[in-house]
Amino acid sequence: MLKPVLDAFARALAQAFMPRVIGLTLLPLVTMTALALLLGWLWWGAAVAWMQAALQAWPVLDWVGARLSVHAPGGLAGWLAPLFVVMLATPVIVLASLAVVSLWLTPVLTRLVAERRFPQLARGPGASLAASIAWSAGSLGLAAAALIVTLPLWLIPPLVLVLPPLIWGWLTYRVMSFDVLADYASAEERRAILKAHQWPLLAMGVLCGYMGAAPGVVWASGLLFAALFVVLVPVAIWIYTFVFVFSSLWFAHYGLNALQQLRAERTPAPPAPVALPPERPAVTDASWRDAHARR
Repeated sequence: MLKPVLDAFARALAQAFMPRVIGLTLLPLVTMTALALLLGWLWWGAAVAWMQAALQAWPVLDWVGARLSVHAPGGLAGWLAPLFVVMLATPVIVLASLAVVSLWLTPVLTRLVAERRFPQLARGPGASLAASIAWSAGSLGLAAAALIVTLPLWLIPPLVLVLPPLIWGWLTYRVMSFDVLADYASAEERRAILKAHQWPLLAMGVLCGYMGAAPGVVWASGLLFAALFVVLVPVAIWIYTFVFVFSSLWFAHYGLNALQQLRAERTPAPPAPVALPPERPAVTDASWRDAHARR
C-alpha cells in the first residue's frame, strides 16, 4: 500500500508546480481574498472589541495578566482578542478554501491527471453534481461540528497541534476521495475503493491536514496579524488553496490508479486457446500407389 501512496505523492508534487495548475489557484485566490478583506474591513474592529469584552468578563484572565505583568492596552484580554478572532476565522477560511477547490478545481485537476496518465480509463456513470454537493456539505457540517466541540481544547498547547490537523485530514479524505472518483467510478466501484483503501486514503488526508496547518505560522501572532491584515490574508488563503490543489492531485493519482486496478481485476481473462491435434498428411493418389507398390 505504501508504494502507490508515495508514487502518487511524487506525481502530484511534480504536477502541482506546473504553470497551468498554479494558474488555476489564482481565480479562487482573488475571489476569496476579496471576500475576506471585505468582511475584515467591515467586521474586524467589531469582532476584536466583542472578543475583548468577552475575555474581560473572565476575572481569572485579569489575575493571570497581573501575574504576567502584561501592559498591553486592555490588558491580557486586549492582547489575546485579535489572536482569538484569528483562531475563530481560520476554520471558516479553511472550510471555504476546501469547498471552493473541491467543487471548482478538483474535477478539472482529475481530468488533467486522467488525460496524462490514464488516457484509456473509461468514464463510468459517476455521481451527479447534487450528490457531490450533498456529500461535501455533509462532510463540512460534521467537520464544523467537530471544530466547535473541540475549540476549547485548542487552548491546550499539545492539542492545538493535533486536533485541527486531524479534523482537516478527515475532511480532506472524505471530500477528495469522493470528488476524484465522482466522474469516473460507479457508486459500487467508489464504495469498493473507499473500503479497500480506507486507511491509505485517511493517512493521505491527515498529512494534507498537517500541510494545511502551515498558514498558522503566517499569523501566529494576533497583533502582527492585526497590523498586516491586508498582506497576510492573501498569503494564507493562497497557501490553503495550493495545499488543497496538491491534495486533489494526490488523491486523483491514487484514486484513478486504484480504479484502474479494480477494473483490471474484475475483467475476465480471455480463454486460453484450445490445442488442436496435429494434422495428418493428406493421402494423395500417388502416395497411395507408392505405399501399395511397397507392399
